[in-house]
Amino acid sequence: MKRYTATLVALLTAGALQAQDLKVGALAEVWYTQMTDNSLRNNAAAKVPTSGYYEGLSSSRFAENNFVVKRLELSLSGKISDEISWNVMFDPNNSTSTVGNNILQDAVITWALGHGFVVKAGQFKMPTTYEATLVGSKDILFFDRNQLNRVFGDKRDRGVWASYAYGDAKGFQGKVGLAISNGTTDDGSSGKNNDLNAQKDYTVRFEGGYGPAHKFGGYYRTGVTNLKDSTSLAATIPTPWTTAGVTAAQVKDNKDKTTLGGLYYAFDNAAWHADFEYATGLIGRRYATLFATAAAPLREHLDQKFTGYAATGVYKMGRHWLLARYDLLNYNSGDDWYTAYNPYTHSAAGVSRNADYSPKFTELTLGYNYLFAPTKSSLGKLKLDYIMRSKNFLMPLTALGQVGEQGGNSLVASLMVAF
Repeated sequence: MKRYTATLVALLTAGALQAQDLKVGALAEVWYTQMTDNSLRNNAAAKVPTSGYYEGLSSSRFAENNFVVKRLELSLSGKISDEISWNVMFDPNNSTSTVGNNILQDAVITWALGHGFVVKAGQFKMPTTYEATLVGSKDILFFDRNQLNRVFGDKRDRGVWASYAYGDAKGFQGKVGLAISNGTTDDGSSGKNNDLNAQKDYTVRFEGGYGPAHKFGGYYRTGVTNLKDSTSLAATIPTPWTTAGVTAAQVKDNKDKTTLGGLYYAFDNAAWHADFEYATGLIGRRYATLFATAAAPLREHLDQKFTGYAATGVYKMGRHWLLARYDLLNYNSGDDWYTAYNPYTHSAAGVSRNADYSPKFTELTLGYNYLFAPTKSSLGKLKLDYIMRSKNFLMPLTALGQVGEQGGNSLVASLMVAF
């Protein structure tokens, strides 16, 4: 097996070396995290109503203290002709996941038709949120992307994306695009699976700009469940929803419709950077309600809406950059639920939790970047960030006398190098 693998690698390498304009790139980023709540090990995840929304406490960003290899991206790109090009990117650091094909991040074939028309096909991020899709890993300003982008925009899907670009690089420019994709993006597969259903997701985006300093645009994505209708015919309605009066027909008709719509603006020059993004939509299949077997719902309403926004400011002084970011993500911005009581503030009718665990999470991040090459920030930097979080994602440990919301701020040191 090893001999065959070595032969395959050699053949692929030889073929790549014969490709026109072959480019090779790499990025490595490592973290050290320290959470300032020294009782984190004793706190329990809020998990309200039935599962913690806050990205899971298994995430490295919530470790009490932890060394992390955050990214190890390897990329290849080249041309077959002036019209046809390709690029692939993979991250071996993801090999520990239970998703079998998650090492492969991007695999794209691009056909430049001329006159501004371009068609891409393969696996890539759908053209939605600003930071996740228009800011590469080399140019992330903080230890990680903001909540809105890393939860809803940072996942791949498989499909086709057609776009038309126009305008003047020194003046106004624009690009409009339409993508059709499988719509299998969820927390489990990150969209890197083939579709098992005929339905597809549709994404549209406008990218605008004025000169090199201003970028702005908007996007909208829509789709429904990635389950077959036959799967949902005998859908089991979770007990909490059954007692609240939700019917199997309502669940089936809803089809876990998923949407994501937003606007963004970014300004960047030699001394300053600022950006702002706002998005909202339906949670949909991201926290699915169609089950093959009985399970508790991961959201409180079939049409549960989320809202998120983030604002960033940066002052650049050569090698030294000072940064600040505020971001919010509310997984139930409509404040909707089916139960007869508020499940975020009460564990049962008339039984208060003595805390508000509404899934509305905020982060205020103060940062400092030291650039290894002042004129090329994407080649490498040391990032120091202090993250001040809302305290509604951990439950108190009554045995220690804790009361009210728990949770911790974090200090993160991140070292990134790339070429």
